[in-house]
Amino acid sequence: MLNIPSKISIILLLSLALSACAGTSFSDLFSNYNKQMQGAKNAQQQGNFEQAVSLLPERSESNGSYGLSLLEKARLEFLANNHTQSQQDFALVYRQVQQAEQAAKIQLSRGIENIQAVVSNDNATRYDIHYYEQSMLHCYQALNYLNQNDLSGALVEIRRANLVQQKALQANQQALFDSQEEMSKKGVSSESLASKYPSMSTAIGKVKNGFQNAYTFYLSGVLYEAAGQANDAYIDYKKALEIYPHNVTVQKDVWRLATKLGMTNDIQLFGNRFSSDITRGNHQTVDNRKSLTKSGQLVVLVEQGIIPSKQEVSIHLPIFTSHNDMRFYSLALPSYQNRLRQYSGLSLNYQGNTYQSQEIVRLQSLAAKQLQDEMPAIVTRQVVRLVAKEELRQQMSRKGGDVGNILAGLYNIASEKADTRSWSTLPDSIHILRLDLAPGQQEVELNINGSSRTITVEINEDRQTLVKLTSIGSYTNYQSINL
Repeated sequence: MLNIPSKISIILLLSLALSACAGTSFSDLFSNYNKQMQGAKNAQQQGNFEQAVSLLPERSESNGSYGLSLLEKARLEFLANNHTQSQQDFALVYRQVQQAEQAAKIQLSRGIENIQAVVSNDNATRYDIHYYEQSMLHCYQALNYLNQNDLSGALVEIRRANLVQQKALQANQQALFDSQEEMSKKGVSSESLASKYPSMSTAIGKVKNGFQNAYTFYLSGVLYEAAGQANDAYIDYKKALEIYPHNVTVQKDVWRLATKLGMTNDIQLFGNRFSSDITRGNHQTVDNRKSLTKSGQLVVLVEQGIIPSKQEVSIHLPIFTSHNDMRFYSLALPSYQNRLRQYSGLSLNYQGNTYQSQEIVRLQSLAAKQLQDEMPAIVTRQVVRLVAKEELRQQMSRKGGDVGNILAGLYNIASEKADTRSWSTLPDSIHILRLDLAPGQQEVELNINGSSRTITVEINEDRQTLVKLTSIGSYTNYQSINL
């Protein structure tokens, strides 16, 4: 029969665990998110998108990962061409994002969540949809509208995607400074963290931040052109160019509209930057010997791969306890593997000519940069949690003796899990390709990832035909939309 101190220790531990699990499942607390998503991602890798939806972990609306689960579901439904349901689920996530932006509600809910996280891990908190994920949400929602021939609805979504990046740009620098200051107050310097935490420099590449997405600006430009708003299209093409300055497709679109709109200063500026092939007007056409007098435009968006998941890593850092003595603690932190997968992109053959797509965004790089910027805040929460758990262990040891000490120690080890949540069904890389074709039905050959297929597209004069190509593993499929 258990003695009184043992009963006390068990009651304390159960209270600890139950408070941590309020609104969060045991699997969320004690199992990494990427492991929970493994079955769904394996099915996605095989092109079995409906099966992937069925393998998603079920979560209630009160669960902190509910919004993220909806994102995964909506993305897989989009891939399965279930655009109506995908649109509904993305709309639910957007409403959640709007509610989360109400400061009073955030503070009220976060007070409770932070208590739960202190006695468990970051998985007990509500998952905030990152800025790069929000912009992709609106891009897919825009494509959902386009599949229903609703250009005006698509434009609303693309404006929202651009607004997300604008808000992020305004908030980013101050948030970075504040989180680094807070981490320093806990006794952890940026230098000591950098010396222990695995580098993600290769994964991050050349991106400046985790939210500026050239793809959303490029898609915005395409849709504005389709709506006859050339000035707005030009502005967004230039924003895409600023992020991806060496993308030839973007350069050609900027030059084309600069000359069309008579942007004298820009023509002089870009004339010095762009190659002579672009500035002489030697665009990709059905006939390289002369410019087409009548043509439409084929715009190909190429999604490749699946974004890698976060992994859990452990590092040891010296941390001051509440008694002001220094101890080394092991921190469980999320990280991305420090490598970028190489993609060959799309090779398009048309009437004896070959055209090559170019990357417009590497979502893994945005995700890795986002995580790098978040790391000071993550470490600060970890330090607070480790110190609090040590205090609770000592308290249970005093009240429950060896049994309380052992139980608390086991709970602390089991609950120390990194938060590996992220939108993990996104593509890894997106390429673009654009060329002028004569009006009418045209056959083009698409070569990607070792597979080849010939498709027929309908080209309308002075209009855009959008082809969205998806290549995941051995799966390849496309959708064609006339704008």
